[in-house]
Amino acid sequence: MSRARVAVMKVVSQQLSVTDAARQHGYSRRQLRRLLARYRTAGLDAAEPRSRRPKSNPSATPHAVREKIITLRRDLTSRGLDAGPVTLAWHLEQAGLAAPSTSTVRRILHTAGLITPEPRKRPKSSYLRFEAAQPNETWQSDFTHWRLADGTDVEILNWLDDHSRYLLSYTAHQPVTGADVVTAFLAAVEQHGAPASTLTDNGRVYTARFGGGRNAFEYLLPLLGVRQKNGSPGHPQPQGKVERFHQTQKRYLAAQPPAHTIDELQKQLDQLREHYNENRPHRARERTTPGTADRATAKHSPPRHNPPATTACATTTSIPEANEPPHAGRMHHLGIGAAHVSSPSSTTPPSPSSTSTPAKSSRPTPSHPTRPTGETRRNPRPMAGGFPKVTSVATHV
Repeated sequence: MSRARVAVMKVVSQQLSVTDAARQHGYSRRQLRRLLARYRTAGLDAAEPRSRRPKSNPSATPHAVREKIITLRRDLTSRGLDAGPVTLAWHLEQAGLAAPSTSTVRRILHTAGLITPEPRKRPKSSYLRFEAAQPNETWQSDFTHWRLADGTDVEILNWLDDHSRYLLSYTAHQPVTGADVVTAFLAAVEQHGAPASTLTDNGRVYTARFGGGRNAFEYLLPLLGVRQKNGSPGHPQPQGKVERFHQTQKRYLAAQPPAHTIDELQKQLDQLREHYNENRPHRARERTTPGTADRATAKHSPPRHNPPATTACATTTSIPEANEPPHAGRMHHLGIGAAHVSSPSSTTPPSPSSTSTPAKSSRPTPSHPTRPTGETRRNPRPMAGGFPKVTSVATHV
């Protein structure tokens, strides 16, 4: 029994006077008389202390807005799309509703039981952040794995603008090769202009520097005046923006019907790219979409430069006791054809004054046609990064 009930009952039963009951139970006589008046009007329950909460709150979120927030949350989550407080507030504004603060949206979601607590999640304020000042200042790239309905492994390659988070290119491959990286990069350059720099990890499709050479992508960038940047091995934090996008991608694909072919998967990727660029606000971009941020600022461009000239002259290199000229930091064998295996020109270049005719090979003439002297021959082993090297071999006879 509450203190108020006891005080009222002792006065009503005439055990104590109003003055004594008020002193004994910690009330003033005015407070106790108010409790007695409520008791006589509405019974003993009315003597209980009343809540001090206001009966009305003009600034409370309207019921219709609360219901809209809950409906949006469930709808976006079921489609595998981001549905945080910032995103929900943006959608309310697009619908012409007065959006409450993100903290209010978060409280509404908590009350509805639509937020899963993550107490061990690292707070965003603990990260050291950086971003490019303009679109096209830096492009980030990476690829991740996904499986088709039959378990076939597919690799998804993406290019992301560091400033606006605009998804520049988004393609599926089996698997990603150096040629795919170059093709996707050039397609993005044709549509959006060349970036001043790129930022990737150290995958072989991006760099062959640990093998002592360069791949096709590394040969391309200097021609466009683009600076290449690679993160430290084992430290993906510099590529955090594109790594974070992988979470958005996997959440979306997990909510879609499993794709049976790579073409079906590509259609799903195209739909996500459109939504991500134009219908998903980004908190780091002041709640604007990547597409809006990309169009709002002048784009950066590579510094003016004179690309290296392409020469068509022949270069003679002395390689003693070997027919394996180096390329991209590795030695690659160049075949000279069965017709010249035993000829003197295959081992030691003849003197310019020599007029003797080389001895013919004792081997039988092959039945298949042979390449004429000086014909271009493709290297049978692929270069690092994907593109085969074409080398021209001139034999003196």
